[in-house]
Amino acid sequence: MVLAGLVIALGEVVDDAIIDVENILRRLRENRLRETPRAALRVALEASLEVRSAVVYATIIVVLVFVPVLFLEGVSGSFFRPLALAYGLCVLMSMFVALTVTPALSLMLLPGSLERTSHSPVLMVLTRWYARILAPLLSHPRSVIGSAAAIVLIAAFGFLRLGDAFLPEFRENDFLSHWVAQPGASLSTLKRTTQIVTRELRRIPGVTSVGAHLGRAEGGEEIAGPNFGELWVHVDPGSDHDRVVGQIEDTLARYPGIQHDVETYLRERIEEVLSGSHGSIVVRISGTELASLRLGADAIAARVRGIAGVGDVQVEHQTLVPELRVVPRPEAAALGFLTTDIRRAAGLWVGGERVGDVIRDSRSIAVVVRGLDSYREDPATLGETLVTSANGARARLRDVATLTIEPTPNEIPHEDGLRCIHVSIDVTGDLGSVAHAVDRAVHAAPLAAGHHAEVSGEWKERTEAQHRLLWLSAISLALILLVLYVDFRSVRRTALVAASLPFALAGGVAGAWIAGGVLSLGSLVGLVTVLGIASRNGILLVSHYRHLEVNSSLSFKEIVTTGSLERIGPIVMTALATGLALIPLAVTGEAAGHEIEHPMAVVILGGLLSSTLLNVLVIPTLYYRFGASQPNRGTSTRGYVSEHS
Repeated sequence: MVLAGLVIALGEVVDDAIIDVENILRRLRENRLRETPRAALRVALEASLEVRSAVVYATIIVVLVFVPVLFLEGVSGSFFRPLALAYGLCVLMSMFVALTVTPALSLMLLPGSLERTSHSPVLMVLTRWYARILAPLLSHPRSVIGSAAAIVLIAAFGFLRLGDAFLPEFRENDFLSHWVAQPGASLSTLKRTTQIVTRELRRIPGVTSVGAHLGRAEGGEEIAGPNFGELWVHVDPGSDHDRVVGQIEDTLARYPGIQHDVETYLRERIEEVLSGSHGSIVVRISGTELASLRLGADAIAARVRGIAGVGDVQVEHQTLVPELRVVPRPEAAALGFLTTDIRRAAGLWVGGERVGDVIRDSRSIAVVVRGLDSYREDPATLGETLVTSANGARARLRDVATLTIEPTPNEIPHEDGLRCIHVSIDVTGDLGSVAHAVDRAVHAAPLAAGHHAEVSGEWKERTEAQHRLLWLSAISLALILLVLYVDFRSVRRTALVAASLPFALAGGVAGAWIAGGVLSLGSLVGLVTVLGIASRNGILLVSHYRHLEVNSSLSFKEIVTTGSLERIGPIVMTALATGLALIPLAVTGEAAGHEIEHPMAVVILGGLLSSTLLNVLVIPTLYYRFGASQPNRGTSTRGYVSEHS
């Protein structure tokens, strides 16, 4: 994500330098045409100061736009905060360089190169083309504004129709499948089934290796029984990814009674962090009664299975398993047998007791004493074993305790002080619409009194991140408007730039549709980036209009025309610099490692296109229609204006 931030900033870090160099070069050329040219130092200084405030305020706005991303929490913050930090620091450093190093290098290199350089032929053609279409636009402002408003309305409708996703599907080549048999299943049974399924998986074209581990070690990081296993599958990067994954899922589905999933390692870790369970959507039912929890979970699972876009639905394994209960008899204490003595003796025969270690080949191997299988599996046989009390008395276990086999829950998980059970739901369709349908089904499901259900997982994380991003962006937008007002000293100009921003976002919405029609969290960050780019270029253009108003005697229409023609070069150059840096991320598609950056890059490219059109077509028209309210426009004291016109 740091690299993604650097790539996105790669084009923008040269924007300030482009603006500064272009303005200095243009002023030096105009100075060269004067009858009495001024000193190059003076011209370069004034040209740099001319765009200084616009560069500073525009950079501040770009940084303000990314501030909300820094305050994202949880998984969202872990992903996007490094990107925002890398991007923001690069932009701030580019401003520092543009204000110090760039003017000095321009003074050193540009004056002596004027005779050896000429105007760019591409820029000259672009300027002539732009001059031909600008005049009709200024003559028909209502048509331009109406067209822009229509585009904004269409974009708003398209935005509402976009699908929702937390993060895109990761295209990794290593997959993890949780392989969970019914509670009480033996390790040997799970091992036999796993060996069969791994042989079938290796026969799939494109699968290069399969591994597995079953159960958990004593010091394992997760608590699980011998019925729990994991399969590891590696897929050849050159194979048909979707076909191979589909065949893997079909192979695992042929084993009824075993819960399974197929996920990338990153997706599996994210789901565990978000909800502690596996699934894009997880419904947690909490309460006090285990039987009521199970009935509620089964009822919710039955309701959500019929929802369009829902894939596999799994209810957490909480079933009754046989358990040996050893209950000391009351009369045992009178005979000198303590409860701890009785339970320790039963535990020794059934569970075993560690009595020492053996060192073999530099490895420490525990020595455990326990009863034979015949004693551990038959309560009657176990009852014939002898128990020794603290005073040396001996008795059969069945004479001092009652031994029974009773059904007992295999596990009793708790969260927030309440017993709970999870229903995991895989989503194959649009996450947003499926989550809303699941939420309605959950609220309609009958639950026992004192029990409640909560929907969590990726959807909850995305919703919380989106809400946090939106309200922080609202605060950021208010600060942006304040910065615009401090720069322009005009409510009208501030409102003019602010009103034009939705048009810039229209291209970002179009980019989201091109990227798949799904608005993931990365796409939202891309839209935030577009907002900063549009504000930046809008400030540069309006600031130049204001400069011409104060320092020229041109008519208002000539000011808008001249300012637009003088800024068309920097606008196009900065847009191309940013766009070219993003093209590698956009054209690689959803390749492994680019799943998050690809939709973000496409959204920014779309927004960059609409932002450029906004700056060259809409803002001049809006400014010409609504910006003529400044009384302080005096006569020119600078000869370059009349020479340019």
